[in-house]
Amino acid sequence: MRTIALIKRIFQQLLRDKRTLALLFVAPLLVLSLMYVMFNGDSVEPTLGVVDVDEKVVTALKEVDIQIEEFNQSSNPKQTILDYKLDGLLAMEDNQVILTVTNSDPTSAKALQMKVNQVFAAQAQEKLAKQIPAIENLPKVDLEINYVYGNSDTLFFDVLSPILIGYFVFFFVFLISGIGLLKERTSGTLERLMATPIRRGEIVTAYLVGFGIFAIIQTVIVVFFTIHVLDVVLVGSIWNVILINLLLALVALSLGILLSAFAASEFQMIQFIPIVIIPQIFFSGIFPLEGMADWLQAIAKVMPIYYAADALKGVMYQGLGFADVSLDLLALVIFATVFIILNVFALKKYRAL
Repeated sequence: MRTIALIKRIFQQLLRDKRTLALLFVAPLLVLSLMYVMFNGDSVEPTLGVVDVDEKVVTALKEVDIQIEEFNQSSNPKQTILDYKLDGLLAMEDNQVILTVTNSDPTSAKALQMKVNQVFAAQAQEKLAKQIPAIENLPKVDLEINYVYGNSDTLFFDVLSPILIGYFVFFFVFLISGIGLLKERTSGTLERLMATPIRRGEIVTAYLVGFGIFAIIQTVIVVFFTIHVLDVVLVGSIWNVILINLLLALVALSLGILLSAFAASEFQMIQFIPIVIIPQIFFSGIFPLEGMADWLQAIAKVMPIYYAADALKGVMYQGLGFADVSLDLLALVIFATVFIILNVFALKKYRAL
């Protein structure tokens, strides 16, 4: 009953604070909308598999900075791309060129298509300029394009949006929960609570549930807004998307409450943002991790957003199921559990039970 009474008080406090509610529910939607309009990214150097392609074409592809992996045959181009982690596969079938691209990054996919088209166009022009007999089996300039993920209309925001959903859920839940508990301390409410028989575990539970309900509402609003208003790609189950975001919100909630114990004012709580929150974006997958140094890739593995972004992108864009992202979900559960346990110990300095 004491926990329920505390939860009820938290609800009343949040409902009276209109600016906090606006920050929790409206701000993520506005920022996501701005990112949808303004954000763009750079292409990366592609790796292309080739099957039964003229050697002159292979040489020309290498000259335009495309890494080439040659295969004797490929009965299933999409599976070959996934197995060997290629950006695309170029194959000849009955004198027709078929290019299958991963399209995990639409910008890179379009750059790869452009380079391949340019190579074939240059080969055709060279043949005409020299007026030599037609080279047997010379590919046509027009390519048949297939996609492992998405289609020709896929935008970069379709790949970026799953990461942004997770990041903004993490950011705003962290901010609201941390400042919320901090206000309890600075107003003396926490000290009065600690003077009662209530246990530290009950306080942590109450705050996790109290703020967690609002985090659930925020998560559902952000997910449905992004999918139905911004119309981003959703290949997998929306319930898996919501589950991933709820686990991430729980991590942010427990982390925000934990760090608030080490801040003496709201300004000090804000100072945690560039230390804890901003670095997360660099390891979320927006910037390719493969191009980073090994030690930076190792740091990424201790960032909660790394696992959440990987799971969200897998479900929303690649259509992965629950089993495929289960390891990412387990990592989020471990993060949340560790932070919750640390929260109980952090409250010990306010009262020795």
